[in-house]
Amino acid sequence: MRRPFTPSRLPLDPYVLALLGTVGLAALLPARGAAASVAEGAATGAVALLFFLYGARLSTREALDGLRHWRLHLTVLTCTFVLFPVLGLAARGLVPTLLTHPLHNGLLFLCLVPSTIQSSIAFTSIARGNVPAAICAGSFSSLAGIVLTPLLAAALLGGSAGGFSLGSLLKIVVQLLLPFLLGQALRRWVGGFLVRNKKVLGYVDRGSILLVVYTAFSAGMAAGIWHRVSVPRLGALVAVEAVLLAVMLLVSWYGAKRLGFGRADRIAIQFAGSKKSLAAGLPMASVLFGAQASLAVLPLMLFHQMQLMVCAVLARRRAGDCAPGADAELPAGHVVEVSPGVQHPAPQAR
Repeated sequence: MRRPFTPSRLPLDPYVLALLGTVGLAALLPARGAAASVAEGAATGAVALLFFLYGARLSTREALDGLRHWRLHLTVLTCTFVLFPVLGLAARGLVPTLLTHPLHNGLLFLCLVPSTIQSSIAFTSIARGNVPAAICAGSFSSLAGIVLTPLLAAALLGGSAGGFSLGSLLKIVVQLLLPFLLGQALRRWVGGFLVRNKKVLGYVDRGSILLVVYTAFSAGMAAGIWHRVSVPRLGALVAVEAVLLAVMLLVSWYGAKRLGFGRADRIAIQFAGSKKSLAAGLPMASVLFGAQASLAVLPLMLFHQMQLMVCAVLARRRAGDCAPGADAELPAGHVVEVSPGVQHPAPQAR
């Protein structure tokens, strides 16, 4: 028997509340002058640290093991880096009727960001889908996004994202790719430390991203960007993103069925292929958009909370529909994360 779904059971991610608080702080006390230069330098270092940690945490062995299910991973990558961008480009027809050009640029950037790992795993687990496949699919998407997201942004957003200039590409390599590769190279020696101090390093992750958000929105306040956004435009943006999420949830679910995937795999494809990573997108936006990053990340922040709320309800419905004995196999006691620092036990293997 299904449990009733009430608004109180919808997840209002505490991390999103912290992000909104940081935006409010930047609006009231933006960094200016010398303080802005210090904050920008700290944010640059924070982005490098984030991608170093991403590289150090990604298990190469786990990723190679997942290659055996290449059709599923290719389907998720197609949803993330082909279907999403196509829909983002199609939304250009909504300018200027519903969206402004800056808001559409932010929406298109959202469509280029890789899939999230933690919440895809958690919702796949709740829905009793193929959790190992979700782990690998999210990891592959994050890895591909380090290269594909900046290149797609440069190609599709043009001057709004710095274009293909040597300086912008060098900035991407120095701030994103090199730290990630360094983390992978040192994983053998630092991996144990990261596992033992996972909770503490989770706060480092979140604190770094909050610093990036504060710097981006401070620059936006100094440039007067927020005078260009009205409440009706924000309402229109939320409506457009709701349609975008609904389309991707339907396409990933029924498209996977047409491709011959079983129920457990379809669940993993739906949750990994319909979501976008806030943790990866925010630092990338700070590198690609500079002073325009505040408007560029606004659609991503809204979409992130929307996807958590909708997918939480959907995952519970999928679990209620699951026939006895249809659970995906998981190691006993396996733990997954819905958002940084919030852990939920996965279903036990039967």
